[in-house]
Amino acid sequence: MKEIQTSDFKVTSPVKLSDIATRYDLEADEKAVKKELKKVRKQLGEFQDTLYAHNKYAVLICFQGMDTSGKDSLIREVFKELNVRGVEVHSFKAPTTKELNHDYLWRHYIALPDRGKFGIFNRTHYENVLVTRVHPEYILNENLPDIQSVDAIDDEFWEQRFEQINNFEKHLAENGTLIFKFYLHLSKEEQKYRLLRRLEKKEKNWKFDKGDLKERALWDKYQECYEEAINHTSKENAPWFIIPADDKPTARLIVAKTLYGTLKKYTDIKEPELDAETTADLKKYIQQLEDEK
Repeated sequence: MKEIQTSDFKVTSPVKLSDIATRYDLEADEKAVKKELKKVRKQLGEFQDTLYAHNKYAVLICFQGMDTSGKDSLIREVFKELNVRGVEVHSFKAPTTKELNHDYLWRHYIALPDRGKFGIFNRTHYENVLVTRVHPEYILNENLPDIQSVDAIDDEFWEQRFEQINNFEKHLAENGTLIFKFYLHLSKEEQKYRLLRRLEKKEKNWKFDKGDLKERALWDKYQECYEEAINHTSKENAPWFIIPADDKPTARLIVAKTLYGTLKKYTDIKEPELDAETTADLKKYIQQLEDEK
């Protein structure tokens, strides 16, 4: 199997999405890819146990992508070995009335993972510079004091929002949150195939929403907005990784390898040592238990 290099997917300079492949050849069959994923997700589970015991870092993992890019199934397959006590998944839909009565980052802030835990955002705070940029009329629902009409939502507004997001993530990173942002890069042709599957397979029908076709018609605009958001907000403390997503098993393995390969570099994350008194008396405690009748 081809070795996965995290650097191949990490955004460190401006990118053009149309120049980036949506498929990646691992030079292995699907069975081998799934076997390797099983190994890596076990390693992630062991790391998460250590992270929980260490209790000084949190891990925030953000997933974005067009409809059908495979976010739900990727989360299910990559993180199934994590202890349920140590991972929280949040799927952000259209904001509620209560959420709209706060600033746009509020609902994401209160969903952040505790120290020692993994937090997974399925769709993220980036919806506020993606969906709202394609549909700027949604911004009016935020009831902002200086925005009375769509005409007031100019380039300066979006630049300011990118800066706010960068500051938000910088604050998290400086306080012990390790941030990963994954864009699942799907081709328009593959999305068409997956949407047709939803329509043609009865057991998949429930996933279909006619709104998916409306958003598909805006594909080029979404690609433009994703590209700009990624280029404005991929920072060393909160990098973007562009994951070829036309093949789901491959995408899952790349994400898992990227996570584990980066996290294991934090050599300070280790189980805490017992205090000297407890360590000195370990044999006594063992004997005490063994003497029980």
